[in-house]
Amino acid sequence: MAAIIPPSAFRLPRWAAAWLGLLGLLAVAAPVLPLPYPPHVPDLAHIAQAPLGPGQHWLGTDPQGRDVLSLLVFGTRTAVLLTLPAALLAAVLGALLGGVAGYWGNRTRVAVPYWAVAAGAAWWVLRLPAPWLGPLVGTLGLGSLVAGGSGRRVLAWRVPLDGVVMAGAATLDTVPRLVLVVALAASTGSISALGLLVLLTVTSWPSSARLVRAQMLRVRALPFVEAAQAAGLPAWRIWLKHAMPHAISPLRTTLPLSLATLLGLESTLSFLGIGLPPEVASWGRLMASYRQDTDAWWLFLFPSIMLTISIISLNKLAKYRT
Repeated sequence: MAAIIPPSAFRLPRWAAAWLGLLGLLAVAAPVLPLPYPPHVPDLAHIAQAPLGPGQHWLGTDPQGRDVLSLLVFGTRTAVLLTLPAALLAAVLGALLGGVAGYWGNRTRVAVPYWAVAAGAAWWVLRLPAPWLGPLVGTLGLGSLVAGGSGRRVLAWRVPLDGVVMAGAATLDTVPRLVLVVALAASTGSISALGLLVLLTVTSWPSSARLVRAQMLRVRALPFVEAAQAAGLPAWRIWLKHAMPHAISPLRTTLPLSLATLLGLESTLSFLGIGLPPEVASWGRLMASYRQDTDAWWLFLFPSIMLTISIISLNKLAKYRT
């Protein structure tokens, strides 16, 4: 007899999805919403005003006279447009690295001319001394590939892909992510939104890589992969079209959790005054303004409520996916 699932089991994910959808709509429509005040235009006649006071500041103002409602809306835009791409890019990067490491392991051999082409390109891009040497090495490598039949009849060196990827993941996980991101962001001073996006992506891929690698180790031994290999299909095609669609299945559950982690991390950086420029609205920076006036409880309450509900919704959505 089939188990009966109570209707309450579906309420929380629906409410979570509705809340996250609302945040997405606010992020997209923030520039065109009829807000009473722009987010960064101070109203010096109403400084640190409580909610529902005069001047149409429905959620109050901060110690600089900026409207809290506008800061919350544009802080939502910052949170969504920063953490969502960072989580997606980290998942894609981790999936590619983990998929390559799990499928090919340490058995891959790369022809020396490919190394020469890569070294020549890197030499030229990095503008190392003797700039003529990079194009020369790359040209020699390319010519060797053409003469040797795409590198199949030339010397090849073994590349421990699995060891390199796992060593990189272990190196990033050695230092707590918050400490690592704070150190990197603080070393560059004020960082742009694009720079912070790259920073969050680069420091967040190891968990996805480990999950995909572990799944790939199981998938590559399944009968359909062995049948594709026996049919003579190229290894890259088997990896891309047969193995990877199954190996990335765990990411459907971990993506909401990654979003929740990055959302909390971005808010923490803004709260500490590290990361985004001061003119970019953020929930964390709005909470940090509470330190300037500890009687202005609304500065901490409203953004913390939005942050808490968002993280709980993402966790509920991840739990629903399992």
